[in-house]
Amino acid sequence: MIDETVAEISDMQTHSSSVVAVKAARALRSLADDEYPTVEEYVRTLERNSNALRRANRSHASLQTTQREVLNRVESADADSVTEARRLTREVVDEVIDRVESAKRRAAERAVDHLVDGTTVLTHDYSSTVLEAFELAVDAGAELDVYCTEARPRYLGRKMARTLGKMDGVDATLLVDGASGHLLPECDQVVVGMDCIVDDTLYNRVGTYPLAATAADVGVPVRVVGAESKVVDGAFAFENEHRPASEVTLEPAEGFDVANPAYDATPTRLLDAVVTDETTHDC
Repeated sequence: MIDETVAEISDMQTHSSSVVAVKAARALRSLADDEYPTVEEYVRTLERNSNALRRANRSHASLQTTQREVLNRVESADADSVTEARRLTREVVDEVIDRVESAKRRAAERAVDHLVDGTTVLTHDYSSTVLEAFELAVDAGAELDVYCTEARPRYLGRKMARTLGKMDGVDATLLVDGASGHLLPECDQVVVGMDCIVDDTLYNRVGTYPLAATAADVGVPVRVVGAESKVVDGAFAFENEHRPASEVTLEPAEGFDVANPAYDATPTRLLDAVVTDETTHDC
């Protein structure tokens, strides 16, 4: 299960950082189902596989922090037996997963206050937290018009548009990334998720920065939705991921280079608010 999860994260088959953290935690939990001769061997196996999961995407703060928490708590417990170490692993993983999923749900609930009936929203990429906020708003009786950028080159916005297109109460429109400036004047707000916020910088799917800058220029508020645990201090060093050129062009890049960063950095001064499970940060 570990190898499959590492490959899935590396290939970005799972997009939302919260979902990635939960899947990785469950993969680590599966190691507790195997037999080990000693506690030391079990902890070494846990550490080796956790390192592999973290290396699969060094950009996801929630993946890094949840994996470290599980490993640190199991190591520091100094279990007397393999059975006890395995039990503790299951307990810690279940606690971590519950916390991640609860935080995502509460952040979505708080974001609903900004998604009143008749609102026109533009969103970028695919965020499971933003999607849950749309679902909750519609369940509360709101009808929304939502523009979804396609989020090239992985076209992650297509998944968001397809999901919203099946939702009663949402009129979804997919648009090419370059058309966002053309449509922003028709929007009441931009709502996006987040990979993480470190100090005064939002790290999110590439394309967020030009979208936020354009929205600021035309006077459309930008709100970010996510767990408070993704708002971290400088102790976390964000590492961007540079994706393969083949995602951009299937033809050989002869005589030129291909730049394909997965994320970009948006100054929080371009945002109006960051809505988390604990509070709303005005920017």
